[in-house]
Amino acid sequence: MGTLEVRIAGAYKSFAGRREPVLQGLDLDVPTGEFLVLLGSSGSGKSTLLRIIAGLGHLDRGEIDWPSTDGDTRPHTGVVFQQPYLMPWLTVRENIAFGGRFKNHRERFDIAYADELLARFGLSGLAGYYPDQLSGGQAQRVAVIRAVAVRPRLLLLDEPFSALDPATRSDLQSWLGDLARDLAFTTVLVTHDLDEALRLADRIALFGRGGTVRQQWRIADVNQDERAPLRTEILEHYRDSSLTPS
Repeated sequence: MGTLEVRIAGAYKSFAGRREPVLQGLDLDVPTGEFLVLLGSSGSGKSTLLRIIAGLGHLDRGEIDWPSTDGDTRPHTGVVFQQPYLMPWLTVRENIAFGGRFKNHRERFDIAYADELLARFGLSGLAGYYPDQLSGGQAQRVAVIRAVAVRPRLLLLDEPFSALDPATRSDLQSWLGDLARDLAFTTVLVTHDLDEALRLADRIALFGRGGTVRQQWRIADVNQDERAPLRTEILEHYRDSSLTPS
């Protein structure tokens, strides 16, 4: 398997007013360089886990280790949410450069690298635009580049394309796949969209009711002509978990 970027063991998390814990004894490893998709419907715990990995929440019980560093230090991380959260008073280039102002990013951020990313991934023509001049798809691309511009080892994405129309979503899925392969960081994507998962993942982890990983599939080794039977298999497990995919 090689080096692990993240190792999660016995993860428990509950919230006041919720009958059952969101996460119940969850175990999950994320190898370095992998594109892992956390698949499941709303309420299955996948977004909660992503936020905890990002440092935006904590476990009630269990452990998260970071084997690629010293075990205790989170690797440099970029995060993208469903909404792009661009600052309306800043241009695209200024929004991306804003990440360099934070203490954790200062040593790694280089505006020349940000400009290189804009050009490399087809956004240099938007550098002087303000957020209200961007389409939804353009804004989300900028949000991804902002996260990548801080040179993360780990990129975390929480349903970044779910609010977009199908054509734009398809374009951005291809774009994100190219970007992840080109820059070779470890990626964890949360989605409830099975086809998106199959299109992007090296591996899919299916979250079931009760905040556990019900099943995992290694997608990167599956031939194209085997994808349709695999989709059917995953869909059956999805339904068996009392989840209804969109």
